[in-house]
Amino acid sequence: MQLNEFNLSSKDDAQKFLKNCVQIESWAEELLAQRPFDSAEALMAAAKQQVGTWTWPEVADALANHPRIGEKKAQAELNKTEQAFSDREQATITVNQETQDALLKGNNDYEKKFGYIFLIKAAGLNSQDVLQALKYRLLNDKETEQRIVKQQLGEIALLRLSQEIQA
Repeated sequence: MQLNEFNLSSKDDAQKFLKNCVQIESWAEELLAQRPFDSAEALMAAAKQQVGTWTWPEVADALANHPRIGEKKAQAELNKTEQAFSDREQATITVNQETQDALLKGNNDYEKKFGYIFLIKAAGLNSQDVLQALKYRLLNDKETEQRIVKQQLGEIALLRLSQEIQA
């Protein structure tokens, strides 16, 4: 989407566009309230600043609609744009049975410990990077892990926005 198109689009269309990046209502609302943006950089700066205001309940709600790492088929609730993001971000995650089994076990262990899915900005990572991070993060306490998840979700949202907005 062109920046000018974003600035001039209806609230519903702009919300839908932003929701494809992350399903946090306050993020979209705040960015919409700041329109029009003079540049893509200004939009990105505002989006980054808004990421810092997210509460854990907002992040937890967003996680409920996020596919598990290693799931090549995104959840049915995701729209085509969100599915494309997920597929692109996880493109370097191999799908051999050993990796699939390790990710499944790690995801299950993580969900049992923390109560939500393991989230990592997978873009540019291979399956070994993800597995190593998963094993390491299983050692974290809940507070540390929530901070990491919030940071990772923010990075994912900003990456998606940067990929979709054009000056």
